[in-house]
Amino acid sequence: MTDPSSAQPASAGSVFSRGGLMLADGTFFDGSGFGAVGAMAGEVCFNTAMTGYQEILSDPSYAGQIVAFTFPHIGIVGANDEDIETLTPVVRGVVVRADAEHPSNYRSLQTLDRWLKKHNIPGVAGIDTRALTSLIREKGMPHGVVVNGEADPAALVQQAKGFGGLEGLDLAKEVSARQSYRWDEMPWAWGKGYEREGVPSFRVTVIDYGVKRNILRLLAGLGADITVLPATATADDVLATKPHGVLLSNGPGDPAATGEYAIPTIRGVIDAEVPVFGICLGHQMLGLALGAKTKKMPQGHHGANHPVKDLETGKVEIVSMNHGFTVDRDTLPEGVTETHVSLFDGTNCGIALKGKDVFGVQYHPEASPGPMDSHYLFERFAEAAKKRA
Repeated sequence: MTDPSSAQPASAGSVFSRGGLMLADGTFFDGSGFGAVGAMAGEVCFNTAMTGYQEILSDPSYAGQIVAFTFPHIGIVGANDEDIETLTPVVRGVVVRADAEHPSNYRSLQTLDRWLKKHNIPGVAGIDTRALTSLIREKGMPHGVVVNGEADPAALVQQAKGFGGLEGLDLAKEVSARQSYRWDEMPWAWGKGYEREGVPSFRVTVIDYGVKRNILRLLAGLGADITVLPATATADDVLATKPHGVLLSNGPGDPAATGEYAIPTIRGVIDAEVPVFGICLGHQMLGLALGAKTKKMPQGHHGANHPVKDLETGKVEIVSMNHGFTVDRDTLPEGVTETHVSLFDGTNCGIALKGKDVFGVQYHPEASPGPMDSHYLFERFAEAAKKRA
C-alpha cells in the first residue's frame, strides 16, 4: 500500500496485473483481485458489520459505492440464493482484508468469488483495511476505483477523478421497480425457509426507492397485503391502491435529488391522513416533505453495531445503518419531533409528526443484517394502519 501521507500520482505507462484500490488522489492500496475482472469507480465507504456480507452487497442503497469491510475474513459462509436483498446487486465493488476461498456453512451454494463474478462486481483482497478505514475517518469518503486485472495506474486515477460523486444524484430511479407488483413472502424460518402469508388483515403500499426484501417480508409477517409502487409514483397512484399505511423505503443517492418528484407524493399521502413510515432514504425524504433539510456526511454510517437512543423511552437500540446523508436536526420545523439520535455522533436518527401517525428512522429496523432491537417499529406502523382497516 502507498502510505496515504506520502502518496504520489501514479506514473503513466506502468501496469500492474493483480488488483487493488486506487483513490482519486493517487493513493494506491495493493492487493489481489477476485470476483469479476474489470475496474469500477465509486464512493469508498467502510462497513463494520461482522456478518451479513451478502445482504450488504445486495442492498440497493449501495448504488454508486465501493464497500470496504473492516471485519478481516469475508466469504466464510459462502453465498446462497436466500440471503439477498435484491436480485440485481448494484454495489460498485468490494474491498476485504482476506477473502475466504473455502467457505464452511451448510447453506452455502457457492463461494463469494463466484457470486461476485455472476453479478459483475470486482473485488480486491489483501489490502490494509485498517489503514483505509483510518483514512476515511480522517478525510471522509474518497472516490476510488476497485480493479481486478491489468490496468494503467494513471488511467485509474483519472477514472476515480471522473466519478461525479453522490451529491445531487438521483439513483432511486435506477434501482426502483419499473412497475407495480404484489408481495406475500414472509420472514425466513428455521427448517421452512420463506413461507407465503395467509389471509392479510390490512393494506400497505410501499414506495420503492430501492427497497430491501426483508422490509417487505416483515410487513407480510405482520399480515399486510402489500403493493409495491415505483419511486416515481404520484400521490394519486398511491391513494388509488387504497392503502391503510404507506411505507417509504430505503434507497441510494441524494435525497434532495430524489425529492424533486417524491416530496409532492409524500405530502399528498400525509394530507390524506394515511399513516406513513419512512426508512433510511424514505426517512430523509419524509424530513424534506415536512420542511427540514438534508446534508452530506463526511464518512456516513455503515454497519450493524450502531447505538441509537430512543428519546421518548430512553432505550438504547443497537441497529444496522447504511447512509451517507442525514436530516439536519437544526432545520426541523415546528410540529416535527426528533425521536432518535445516534450515540456515535449525535446525528438525527428519527422524526415524528406531532398528532399524526407519521414517523421515520434513519437506520434499518428490518435487521438485514443486524440485531432485531427495532422490529417494534414495524409493529407500531402495523397498529396505526390497522386502525384504518
